[in-house]
Amino acid sequence: MTCVTGTHRPPRYPRPMPETTAPTAPRRARAPRKTSAPATAPAAPVAPSATPELDTAYLETLLGYNARRAALTVISIFLPRMAPYGLRPVDFSVLSLIGHNPGVTSRQLCAALDILPPNLVGMIKSLDKRGLIERRPHPTDRRAQGLHLSAAGKKLQRAAQTTATRLEREATHALSDDEVKTLISLLRRVYLR
Repeated sequence: MTCVTGTHRPPRYPRPMPETTAPTAPRRARAPRKTSAPATAPAAPVAPSATPELDTAYLETLLGYNARRAALTVISIFLPRMAPYGLRPVDFSVLSLIGHNPGVTSRQLCAALDILPPNLVGMIKSLDKRGLIERRPHPTDRRAQGLHLSAAGKKLQRAAQTTATRLEREATHALSDDEVKTLISLLRRVYLR
């Protein structure tokens, strides 16, 4: 080990432990000590204490917390249902946008999905390698390429879209159709500022 003056000083082992250290995890309560006092009656078995419910009242008043919890619920259903198609949520979104907007450019996809261009490049390459999309010259911008679904891409996108519609219904089973529409409308008002 070299110090500022350039002299070597070997480390001191063993290093002394500080007298007081903050515990990194809460300690479990100790069991009562056994005493040799005569037992008058057998003690009733003590049930392990149940973990008390956490107070999430404040978090539940926050839009971000509730939106994230709802998103996690939908994603927990989405991932296994889309696994047979080999699609993650963002892949599904890209495929869906290309399917509904033939000739869309990478720049337009990045803007619509709030994805950084370097992150989209890998996704486009992957979809292209799987034979799901085709790149064609853009009709008005020579520098850009329009993205289109291939026949296999159209078939996969239709099947995945049907699956997505079903899983969304499952995830929102506790809401009426009007409540789902209202929820979507309100969320869009938040992120489309």
